[in-house]
Amino acid sequence: MTILSPAIDIKPFLDEDMGTGDITAAIIPAETHAIAEVITREAMVLCGKAWFDGVFQHLDSNVSITWYADEGESLKAGTILCKLNGQARALLTGERTALNLLQTLSATATQARLYADAVAGTPCKVLDTRKTLPGLRIAQKYAVTCGGCYNHRIGLYDCVLIKENHIMAAGSISKAIQLARELTSLTVEIEVESLQEFNEAIAAKPDRIMLDNFSLEALRVAVSLNNGAIELEASGNIDLDNIRSIAETGVDFISIGALTKHIKAIDLSMRINLVK
Repeated sequence: MTILSPAIDIKPFLDEDMGTGDITAAIIPAETHAIAEVITREAMVLCGKAWFDGVFQHLDSNVSITWYADEGESLKAGTILCKLNGQARALLTGERTALNLLQTLSATATQARLYADAVAGTPCKVLDTRKTLPGLRIAQKYAVTCGGCYNHRIGLYDCVLIKENHIMAAGSISKAIQLARELTSLTVEIEVESLQEFNEAIAAKPDRIMLDNFSLEALRVAVSLNNGAIELEASGNIDLDNIRSIAETGVDFISIGALTKHIKAIDLSMRINLVK
């Protein structure tokens, strides 16, 4: 489940900022031309070029943007990311929306790169979750892939993920899996919180088992008992300090909410100069 070419709708992002129009930019004569450059003030993995471009193309299709870095590229502080050339009003109006998107998606990709690097050399894949910023689900999941990690389910519609409350409502682990199989041919994953629950889940044969907050020793036992029969995913209280040890237990996947939830926007600067 990986997003590589997301559809982009820029209008809602601009509507949020512009409302009935940019009153301040209106003081600039319509014929005034400007150039601008975007610089990063910290190390980053670039992500979100299409969103950035889309903002200015929506405002004025004559704005030209020249990029000096590729999507997914690791960059040093002080790097010039791109240069813009076009109507001053369009550059001024689009500046904040474009930078908000670029700094947020680049932050997500930068975070993902840290986690991808942490498990490098192991067969384990790091997955995102549904803990995304409202309105940016698809964009952030795209950014995760730019950083070198992978997508879990996109939403509630493309994979069955049976958790504690689902199990309680269904009656048991085995019953929940049975009901899911009867309902759909989609991937069926179930979350377990102990080795006892794990053994019950194995017997019911889901496609994947999520091992929630298992200790390292419990993870090793689960991997041994499973013997490659079912995909195993570790989750819960996993960070950069312990992810390598967890990956080395032999689980197939590790899901990390922090890839999209615990991010700090990249510090970007856009400098605009009027052309006389």
